[in-house]
Amino acid sequence: MSRLVVVSNRVALPGASQNGGLATALDAALKETGGLWFGWSGKVARAHSGELHHQQADGIEYLTVDLSREDYEGYYNGFSNRTLWPLLHFRLDLVDYNALTQAAYRGVNALFAEKLSKELRDDDIVWVQDYHLFPLAQELRKRGVGARIGFFLHVPFPSADIVAGLPHHEKTFGALSSYDLVGFQTERDLERFQDYIRLFRGGQVAAQGDLRDHDGRRFSAAAFPIGIDAGVIESLAETAARSATTKRMQASLNGRALAIGVDRLDYSKGLPERFRAIQRFFERHTDQRGKLTYLQIAPVSRGGVASYRTLRRELEQYAGHINGAHAEPDWTPVRYVNRTYPHPALTGFYRLSRMALVTPLRDGMNLVAKEYVAAQDAEDPGALVLSIFAGAARELDGALLVNPFDSDGVADAIAAAMAMPLEARRERWQSMITRIREYDIHAWRKDFLSRLAATRS
Repeated sequence: MSRLVVVSNRVALPGASQNGGLATALDAALKETGGLWFGWSGKVARAHSGELHHQQADGIEYLTVDLSREDYEGYYNGFSNRTLWPLLHFRLDLVDYNALTQAAYRGVNALFAEKLSKELRDDDIVWVQDYHLFPLAQELRKRGVGARIGFFLHVPFPSADIVAGLPHHEKTFGALSSYDLVGFQTERDLERFQDYIRLFRGGQVAAQGDLRDHDGRRFSAAAFPIGIDAGVIESLAETAARSATTKRMQASLNGRALAIGVDRLDYSKGLPERFRAIQRFFERHTDQRGKLTYLQIAPVSRGGVASYRTLRRELEQYAGHINGAHAEPDWTPVRYVNRTYPHPALTGFYRLSRMALVTPLRDGMNLVAKEYVAAQDAEDPGALVLSIFAGAARELDGALLVNPFDSDGVADAIAAAMAMPLEARRERWQSMITRIREYDIHAWRKDFLSRLAATRS
């Protein structure tokens, strides 16, 4: 059996808390066959990049690399987060392009390839994760690596014209043709990628997912919509429903319904638009005043970036404005918090909520939507209000689908969720939970790896 090698920007080291279902799934895959997990150590070195750290546990070898401050700033804070992240979320207006950070990004990928190539065998299966590592396969091929190499993009893939707006885009996105299999969250992402190969790379699409680059290299691409560990979330939520934290939250509502939003503080999540929709809900549906409390949990991310600081101030102003206009002495319409809650506590809040608002302007999948559904009580499930621009909208047909730019439309969807009869909620929930259980995080990774194993490098 071939050895699995996982490559990601960060590595879930043994002894550290697993950060979500992806880390759990990758860890489980590596334990099945034994394997190697490679990536950045998370450490910023005083001098040069490249110091290696080895660990081993449960048949898995962990190999991580330190980065210098200069490389970290250029590769991670610079090109990955200030250039690629906004580009991939269709925000060309926020792209901060710098030739030096692009060079640092290429340089770190070359460094990773140099270190990793010495550890690889020809019969390995290499699985590379996300946009930090677009050029890695190209760099590995330069060093003679003949193993099968797959790539999965966890965020959206934008339209070809947006990709081409990046100076020297071919250095980054053209490098994807060096992989044997490129995976996306949705069929729509796959179609956009195929357009890019055809329109801006001079390549060919022989059939859906069967691609040839301009140099004749043939490779595959497909959609693999990522799932969650549904069984774990269901179990956590059932336990959390009886916890003191959930009971305190329930008591604080004084019999009112709860709507919840859980998002990293990021401009892609559509939070200002969502707050405007909340405001319009109370303005358009005056009979609902005093009946619904909205809880927005938005942990701060990338607080050192100016656009994120601006976003935080904007949301604070919106929350204050809504509460100032509509609050009563015994009721606050919007509760807005910038802290992280443990996963068990979140599942308890999900189960308690009459609805979840998941309204990103752009999202590769959005696992909060799936976790909310999995956390529901089958006898009395809540409703999901979901953006048409989230990848999850392609699967969760029981959600109330909305355009996040349409404040009145989202407001009316909130009202519909409030008024939805129990039988309708049960029917919608059942269609969604069936899909979530069938194609969970473990089915996702088995699907991808079986397709990759069937390719020929």
